[in-house]
Amino acid sequence: MSKQKVVFITGATSGFGRATARRFADAGWALVLSGRRYERLEALKQELQGKVPVHIAALDVRDAEAVSAMVAAVPEAFRPITTLVNNAGLALAPEPAQKVALEDWHTMIDTNVKGLVNVTHALLPQLLETGAGASIVNLGSVAGQWPYPGSHVYGASKAFVKQFSYNLRCDLISTGVRVTDLAPGMAETEFTLVRTRGDQGASEKLYRGTHPLSAEDIAEQIFYIATLPPHININRLEIMPSRQAWAPFAVDRDPA
Repeated sequence: MSKQKVVFITGATSGFGRATARRFADAGWALVLSGRRYERLEALKQELQGKVPVHIAALDVRDAEAVSAMVAAVPEAFRPITTLVNNAGLALAPEPAQKVALEDWHTMIDTNVKGLVNVTHALLPQLLETGAGASIVNLGSVAGQWPYPGSHVYGASKAFVKQFSYNLRCDLISTGVRVTDLAPGMAETEFTLVRTRGDQGASEKLYRGTHPLSAEDIAEQIFYIATLPPHININRLEIMPSRQAWAPFAVDRDPA
């Protein structure tokens, strides 16, 4: 067990996180899975523990003390961590910034920024112990590079993910620990349901008539990044569906 590779996944209860757990389990990696919804973690454990060892823990990444305690409580059999997948995150309030509650901005910052650094800081010692071949895969977004209406703090938080990943790379250059900002475009998960507070119609409208990425598409890229030869680091990987691209610049014009 000590030589078995171990992946630590935040936000493992749905979407990218759950698909990533399944992909790594198929390849024989041990799993440390966290998320806020314990019943979903338990169901995923029951599904996958016949293939690989699975450790689960309910966790809100915004709580730094809880993150430290959870990492400290990971059983010795699951140490050290080989790959960290910082997947926990969310978008809220797709309305224009001037119509958004400050609380929603704070929630995105606390989850997408503070949560990311809480988990990374807590797990760095184990990743450094693993050394060559260890990986940190941070889930960013095309919104961290390309602005669009309603992205306000969400896009800004994902720009933080990108720059934090780059800066971390600089600090870890001699350690063997790799860092990647993985930035998906349109992907059909629970993302829009969360963003619109359960508006199924809005979610269906976004994906209707096109072919978005799937959670499994992103999980496959995460697995690819984590299993590259130790001398290779992908700094940033931006992925869009072939039917998604950039729009022209918006121009505000006087009434005719």
